[in-house]
Amino acid sequence: MRTALAWGVHAYTALGLPLALAQAVAIVSGDVAWFFFLNCAAVFVDGTDGMMARAVRVREVLPEFDGRKLDDVTDFLTFAFLPAFAVLSLDLVPDAFRWPLAAAMVMSSGYGFSQERAKTDESFVGFPSYWNILLLYAVLLDASEMATAAAIAVCAALVFVPLHYAYPTKTVSFRAVTLGGGVVWGLTLTVLTLAINAPWTRTVALVSLAYPAWYLIVSIRLHLRLSAAPSR
Repeated sequence: MRTALAWGVHAYTALGLPLALAQAVAIVSGDVAWFFFLNCAAVFVDGTDGMMARAVRVREVLPEFDGRKLDDVTDFLTFAFLPAFAVLSLDLVPDAFRWPLAAAMVMSSGYGFSQERAKTDESFVGFPSYWNILLLYAVLLDASEMATAAAIAVCAALVFVPLHYAYPTKTVSFRAVTLGGGVVWGLTLTVLTLAINAPWTRTVALVSLAYPAWYLIVSIRLHLRLSAAPSR
């Protein structure tokens, strides 16, 4: 039974791969709303499979299968490759900057994903490839192409800066508030993808920025605490 449950968890993680294929189709079709909705679905899978894996203890049950590698492949597609593909295919940044920015996104994220210290017990180190969130807000807030391009360039550079960013399920400080707020925020963004052209969408998106602001505050406190701690 435990073996079946462990394989079930890995299969659940692998759902991110067909979701990635569907997102690619949505981008090619120019269906921005469907792309972001599917991306939200993939993020939900990514945000819940870890809890299942720990509950089942998949590493003990299936030591020969590396679920972390599967998770990393799926995460790179969801959080880096597909958003970069969207930058190339959709009218989000000026035409002249599409290829340089898309290349910067996948190359910087490739660096980040390959770092042994990309994650600590409580944090991500360097900008954690939240490209999908950045692009979704660019669409929801109707940001200018130049503003979106500038934000992408800054975040690509931040991948190489060893700042600590909160890991919502592992950062100890304010974890209940961060997780609870994250659930409400994630559901809000998912609803917004279904009503992406509604007249009230921009207002709700602006209000929802309260959560990224909270996440930034928690991350700053975390970085200061971890930086001040004596090295082991």
